[in-house]
Amino acid sequence: MATTIRRAAVLGAGLMGSQIAALLASCGLEVLLLDIVPDSLTPEEQRRGLTLSDPRVRSRLATQAVERLRRMKPPPLFTAEAADRITPGNLEDDLPRLREADWVLEAVVEDLGVKQDLWRRVAPHVQPGTVLSSNTSGLSIAAQAEALPAELRPHFLGTHFFNPPRYLKLLEVIPTPDTDPEVVSFVRSFATRVLGKGVVIARDTPNFIANRIGTYGLAVTLRAMARFGLGVDEVDAITGPAMGRPKSATFRTLDLVGLDVFAHVARNTRARVADPAERDALELPPYIEEMLRRGWTGDKAGQGFFKKVKGASGESEILALDLQTLEYRPRKKVRFASLDQARNVADPGARLRALVSAGDPAGRFAWEVLRDVLAFCAARLDEIAGGDVAAVDRAMRWGFGWELGPFEAWEALGVRETVVRMEAEGVQVPDWVREKDRFYPPGPRADGPLSFTVQKADPTRVVKAWPGATLVDLGDEVLGLELHGPKQAIGQDYVAAVRFAAGEVLRNWRGLVISAEAPNFSVGANLVLILMAAQDEDWDEIDQAVREFQSANMTLRYLPRPVVVAPYGMTLGGGAEIAFHADRVVAAAELYMGLVEVGVGLIPAGGGTKEMAVRMTRQVPRVQSQLPGPVDAQPFVNRAFEAIATARVSGSAAEAAQLGYLRATDRIVMNRDLLLAEAKAEVLALDRAGYVPPAPERIPVLGPDGRAVLELGIYTLRNAGQATEHDAKVARKIAHVLTGGDLPAGTLVDEQYLLDLEREAFLSLCGEPLSQARMAHLLQTGRPLRN
Repeated sequence: MATTIRRAAVLGAGLMGSQIAALLASCGLEVLLLDIVPDSLTPEEQRRGLTLSDPRVRSRLATQAVERLRRMKPPPLFTAEAADRITPGNLEDDLPRLREADWVLEAVVEDLGVKQDLWRRVAPHVQPGTVLSSNTSGLSIAAQAEALPAELRPHFLGTHFFNPPRYLKLLEVIPTPDTDPEVVSFVRSFATRVLGKGVVIARDTPNFIANRIGTYGLAVTLRAMARFGLGVDEVDAITGPAMGRPKSATFRTLDLVGLDVFAHVARNTRARVADPAERDALELPPYIEEMLRRGWTGDKAGQGFFKKVKGASGESEILALDLQTLEYRPRKKVRFASLDQARNVADPGARLRALVSAGDPAGRFAWEVLRDVLAFCAARLDEIAGGDVAAVDRAMRWGFGWELGPFEAWEALGVRETVVRMEAEGVQVPDWVREKDRFYPPGPRADGPLSFTVQKADPTRVVKAWPGATLVDLGDEVLGLELHGPKQAIGQDYVAAVRFAAGEVLRNWRGLVISAEAPNFSVGANLVLILMAAQDEDWDEIDQAVREFQSANMTLRYLPRPVVVAPYGMTLGGGAEIAFHADRVVAAAELYMGLVEVGVGLIPAGGGTKEMAVRMTRQVPRVQSQLPGPVDAQPFVNRAFEAIATARVSGSAAEAAQLGYLRATDRIVMNRDLLLAEAKAEVLALDRAGYVPPAPERIPVLGPDGRAVLELGIYTLRNAGQATEHDAKVARKIAHVLTGGDLPAGTLVDEQYLLDLEREAFLSLCGEPLSQARMAHLLQTGRPLRN
């Protein structure tokens, strides 16, 4: 059996196959992507004089798929360069190359006969011990295995990725009775560590776990909708965040997925399940059959349950489909008292309780949909998940974006109380549920091996707490600083926590980890407080706040114990500046990092502008050592200027490294659930290696001549109409700091000098009415203002 996977082959270059190839390549694997051989030439191929025997024609479908990956939005690749690790080919000429693969993954059309035929053709070309898997969304894995010789079956299993593979966490792994348990364990570990997946082991039943429950849930929603006489916009208002589900709710989700895809899954399930009640529930309503006949399959067709049109004023308008007339109408403003109440409840369990206990139509509708899904999950638990409630909950959270899985939601509502209500309404509940008070042991749970939430459940592990930050004992003499509060905005609590931690770490700890557990690491400084102080012309308050933030970050830089920051998700402005000052960054692969202050008419002033100057200047001697002649520092500073002046945000941690936000010594962790544990391990490794803090640096500046180069670019953009006058003013402030102000070229300055320039520029811009207008507009609308 393979002990690692370095080369993979993906069979099928359609939407799913190509995106799986993109994920594998982004994770560092070499990927062979194969598809069928075309049976005709395109007009372009005819014009070029190519023939059907030309290799470029024979591998055209896979080649085109790779090119599509480079253009797709949202990007399926972590960086455009990752596509270079994908080699296109075809399923006739390139099957012998499968001998080089450690993993062969099938992702062709959802037809059992086609898949079985492909496996028969593949079998002679793979090495013993190669992992073989199918990405089917619901066809029998065991039936596919019948096409393989007996010696290959122990290494064959299902690996069902969810679409899009890069962004959806769930991977269902489905063994057959012949699959070697060690292969299951290896694939689970590899997918978790290397691919960043949340792995759930599913039984080989129709559509496995998530699609089986999700399809049933959609079906009962459609039936309840008819009983309550609700429209598509009303149902989406109820079945979205109010129920702990994504904003796309029911019908927006169907438009995104494709009504044809939903219908295929529903029919496939209906044909294969034994329970008559489940089959009845999955019968498609007549309006769906008619929509399919008309081709109204959702976004890919331009219309489905919703349709975007140009209104009379020329503005885009979204219409909703009336399911009685199949005509589009303006969307309703949905108002139910229960939804208004639920909207103000942050905790998903409490929000769900408030909604389903309400007596208005929205509350009763939500209850009936949830009730039927809970009863279904309880009845099918052993069949689809071997009795593992956590597998079901994780599948729905990771695959469908639910805040709470079915059994977590049931527990939040109260198991016994809910069972009483269900049985009073004639809903049958399995005996195993009737005997329970809860499904999990008391206390918080986490998907990863280490979390702030679980650690804080033990009060003795909370070292000190503020409203916006908490110091937590992470074990093994490692201290954790958790950022929390509204969007983890950086303010006085962060400064106070760093000050306290600096002394505390020296006395009692081996190092410090800084991270968070909210959806994003930090969106930056507390803009409300900055704007209020600027409008009050309280310049001393702003100056003091910026000084303290700079000082806190520099404390991290020179603390005599290792400091590791573990960012993820949106890490913007001040959040990025915190990471910039760590000894190491252990970043999640999905990292959207950038210095975005120009969007509100300011510049980075928590050490971000300074640090970009330092980092880019630091590259000059490294490059110089590899070249015979002198190296000009200007292009390196230009890169820093461009990143800041355009508010460039990375699309991944790998791209953050390309932009200079991460260093070569920083690490990328594919699975965010492992992030805190990996950051702690990095602290311990630095400590064991005899950590010594860095020596203060002196940086040569470019001076006025270097600034003139940057200002020429600003002038050109302004004249071309690509920048407003205020954009240019902000950009000139950035150029002033990056090039060292008015000092002559080559002057060596310390970091504090650049920090002072940062702060002066920031204060100056806070006094600009146009910057204040940008701040106010962003706070009011959530969108940047160009003025």
